[in-house]
Amino acid sequence: MTTVNERPYLSIGEVLGLLREEFPDVTISKIRFLESQGLIEPERTSSGYRKFYDGDVERLKVILREQRENFLPLRVIRDRLEARANDDSAAASTASGSMLSATAGATPAAPRGIRNLRVAEPPAPRDDTTEATAAHPAAASTTASPAVTPTSAEPPAPSAIGMGRHPAAQALPTPPPAAGPSLTVAGAMVGSTRGEIYSRGELCSIAGIEAKDLEQLESFGIVAGRGTGANTTFTDSDLAIVRAAAGFLSRGIDARHLRGWRQSAEREAGLFEQRILPLLRQRNPQARQDATQLLNDLAALGAELRAAIVSATLRHHLDP
Repeated sequence: MTTVNERPYLSIGEVLGLLREEFPDVTISKIRFLESQGLIEPERTSSGYRKFYDGDVERLKVILREQRENFLPLRVIRDRLEARANDDSAAASTASGSMLSATAGATPAAPRGIRNLRVAEPPAPRDDTTEATAAHPAAASTTASPAVTPTSAEPPAPSAIGMGRHPAAQALPTPPPAAGPSLTVAGAMVGSTRGEIYSRGELCSIAGIEAKDLEQLESFGIVAGRGTGANTTFTDSDLAIVRAAAGFLSRGIDARHLRGWRQSAEREAGLFEQRILPLLRQRNPQARQDATQLLNDLAALGAELRAAIVSATLRHHLDP
């Protein structure tokens, strides 16, 4: 059996343990999210588990420091890392060229810079909690997922201008979602097989929010799309978050104040995740339906408890 000291890489749970020394609020979901956004690209074992080397861990620390200390959006952090990598690569190429000129026939060493800098498509989904629990038992209790707020609303209607669809296809009816359990979370379908993709302009139009307000939400980490600049795209889940945030903004609560909601929701989601994962690991339709129902119930209870606590705390201001 290979031990941690014998292999040159770390599992995601072991990385979480290292990062928590400096970043106590980091979670496995946060690491997976940064990977989905193309900021890190860990290698995979033959069975699909992530492999983190020293360069990956250092890169994660840089990203987390930029977010904590400079409040930079992910796209800015990604651009800075890519620029730094390009500078390192150019410097290494120049040094290699000089060495070749001085030593004929010598083979220059490969440049060493920050690894895994290309923005890649996210890997095929898999359950990393089992991996993290085996490698780092404390990780399972802190895993967080996006916040959930139950609602009976249907998923948002597709925008008039579909991303990645031929103009001739705009008039065609949207196919129904695939059969199977799904969870309606603030207007977005979790567990279904389809979802709309929105451009920055479409998102602002549908959510009823100004572009500058969307930039504020991104800068404080409330929402994060894929891509950079005008090419950024957003999902149904992003739309649900922006719609709710727009309601707060219209009532005088600034984007920076919503960070508390995000952090609180991630902690709540981490607790709920511990309850539904045993069902999801059974990998059968009935267990998935039970997990969906349980998550709906927990989310509804969480919203009810939160509203009751707020009301009890502020009631003295409203009593006659």
